[in-house]
Amino acid sequence: MTPSPEVVAILPSRDEADTIAAVTRAVDAALDDDRALIVHADSSSTPATAVAFRATVTRARTVCLTGLPTGKGARILRALDHHGQECTVLLADTDTRNPDPATYRALLNTVVQGAVMALADYPRYWDEANLTNHLARGLIALATGHDVPQPLAGDLALSAATIRAVPERYHALPGQLARCVEGYGIDAFLLQAAAHAGEPIVPVRLARTKQHAPSFSHLPVIFAQAVPVLLHPAVSGLARAPEVGAFRLTDRTVPARQRRQMLAQLRALRPAEGRYDGVAWPHALAAAWWAVAGGVAAVTAAQWLWPAYLDHVSTWLADTSPMAARARTLRAAATELLVTLTTTPRDSS
Repeated sequence: MTPSPEVVAILPSRDEADTIAAVTRAVDAALDDDRALIVHADSSSTPATAVAFRATVTRARTVCLTGLPTGKGARILRALDHHGQECTVLLADTDTRNPDPATYRALLNTVVQGAVMALADYPRYWDEANLTNHLARGLIALATGHDVPQPLAGDLALSAATIRAVPERYHALPGQLARCVEGYGIDAFLLQAAAHAGEPIVPVRLARTKQHAPSFSHLPVIFAQAVPVLLHPAVSGLARAPEVGAFRLTDRTVPARQRRQMLAQLRALRPAEGRYDGVAWPHALAAAWWAVAGGVAAVTAAQWLWPAYLDHVSTWLADTSPMAARARTLRAAATELLVTLTTTPRDSS
């Protein structure tokens, strides 16, 4: 009889044939254990990713789940349901172009030493991570009391206690929100589950920037699925205000033509008729939180917030401030959000 693994690594993928092998080898090197299990949770449009995974030689045992639903969260939940109970779980993004065994090993070791969750904390290029920097970091701090620099990191480790909290919390969600968790809302959901399971939640600070597939073109879908999950904790009526640390931004040159294209994409995404009335950021975000606290569905509040978010990100991308000033702006906005939502009466917003 095959012994149950103490550690399971889950690699959710969709059309990552070019990177899955390198990620698998790096994860296997981090595990360094023939009792461990690597689960490939795949929903690719062709067999190429699964073929590349199966062809990768590992010390750990492997399982390849194919034909899964296309949502990232659905893939992870399916893998957890079949293989992730009563063990430490590592989740690794499979589009990573520079996978590092040391990163995965550090995440696992942090959980083994007592954390309920460990998340990769790597610096980000100034023009990406817009959902994290402008929105997710502050909302996670409000909901959990933890300042997590990269709450949507994708590379993380979870304790068995956190995994046990997942099914009950998932099945208690309203239908629309459950569908968000089955997509890109999974990262925020797992962090919220970890906070419910206990402490500590530990960011693992990394020195180098993560190289991965750009997500800008998927922004509407990511926003629609992740933001309702981030806003949903407002229903509890509880908002916390931990101190927000520094934002680590990495500079790079974005050619003028590319920047114009990005701004044009954002303008094209603006709905013909939106509720946005020009409220300055982060007060538009605070209004969305208060709306959910007042009974508005989180999915609806996210839809209302979308035009303001597009306007804010457009302003950010068009700005030419140096990195130090940008980092200070992000920290000030996150701090203002937390102070506003924990000290200001809702009817004065």
